[in-house]
Amino acid sequence: MKLAGLVLPPGIDASVMPLLVGRALRGLCDGYVAVLLPAYLLGLGFGQFSVGLISSATLIGSALATILVGLIGSRFPQRRLLILAAVLMAATGAGFAGLTSLWPLLIVAFVGTLNPSSGDVSVFLPLEQARLADAAIPTARTALFARYSLVGAFSAAIGALAAALPAWLSVNAGVSYLAAIRLMFVIYALTGVVLWALYARLPAHHPQSIAATTPLGPSRRIVMRLAMLFSVDAFAGGLVVNALLSLWLIQRFGMTPGAAGLFFFWAGLLTTASQLVAVPLARKIGLLNTMVFTHIPSSAFLIAAAFAPSLTLTLLLLLARSALSQMDVPTRTAYVMAVVTPAERTAAAGLTAVPRSLAAAISPVLAGGLMAMGWIGAPLLACGLLKIGYDIAILTAFRRVRPLN
Repeated sequence: MKLAGLVLPPGIDASVMPLLVGRALRGLCDGYVAVLLPAYLLGLGFGQFSVGLISSATLIGSALATILVGLIGSRFPQRRLLILAAVLMAATGAGFAGLTSLWPLLIVAFVGTLNPSSGDVSVFLPLEQARLADAAIPTARTALFARYSLVGAFSAAIGALAAALPAWLSVNAGVSYLAAIRLMFVIYALTGVVLWALYARLPAHHPQSIAATTPLGPSRRIVMRLAMLFSVDAFAGGLVVNALLSLWLIQRFGMTPGAAGLFFFWAGLLTTASQLVAVPLARKIGLLNTMVFTHIPSSAFLIAAAFAPSLTLTLLLLLARSALSQMDVPTRTAYVMAVVTPAERTAAAGLTAVPRSLAAAISPVLAGGLMAMGWIGAPLLACGLLKIGYDIAILTAFRRVRPLN
């Protein structure tokens, strides 16, 4: 089976293909939304703080939805929950296309699926991760999650290029810039409809093990410790979600949304390539070591970018960061799935994603406030320092924990 040139390795069921296609479609939308969201909100007359507030609302809503999935998701067919998530995505795009006032947009952001960050933080994530884990034998699981992350990163990179479409339409088609951005949200809504049709075709799913009465059993302590550490990493990452990084580039260096989109395209390509490198690297040095020893240098590059005096040097440092910052994504997911029993995977995926989403939801509004006060480089510096602290802590806490499967 192939998807954009990717071949599924042995040990992976072909039923994962709709999930990979769905991840690609969502990545395309996430790529341009993260770049266009601050420009759209500024065009509506909102300030930097409002951009951070709406970004936080999206992440808080995603976190609460993920909590719900983690607690009761095992009681319902995953296909039905994925279909409901697709319908919610369609409604989110329609809401942002049609609303212009702050409070209605905040409500849609809170209950919807909008993603202002570079990674996937939506309710789709725990549902798809659990199904992917059951579709692969243990030795192929990291490779499958790497392809899942790779598809998302590559499609988000392509989507970032689409951030230039509103400006092109404004110049060549006589459409106002704001109207052109609203059209992009309409496309987001239509993508939700396509996902509904795609997930409706998924075969019935039968987990490898019957779910326990409680969502977490023997792995509860490990999952909770991971969840707490992941929350630190996510809080740090929330300070520089793509929407805020785009805002920072626009306001510090005067970049246009189209130019910012081009930067995020190249950053996304580097991220995509890094997902492939993560698999053989994890085989050689282990999942945990791959997570930590690629993360620390990427944080150092981010700190340096906060102090870089020129746009060229800043972009080079941010691109170097992109080449390393997401290598922990497939390995982190594979590590979580490997240290819990099969029956606990849906709960573990949800309950490790929850603190990430909640912590990341707090920081964008804080970053927006710091930027509004004139401390525009502070979010980058804080993010880098916190992430380095997280890497040291997780290596110390889990260096002796071995995968169960």
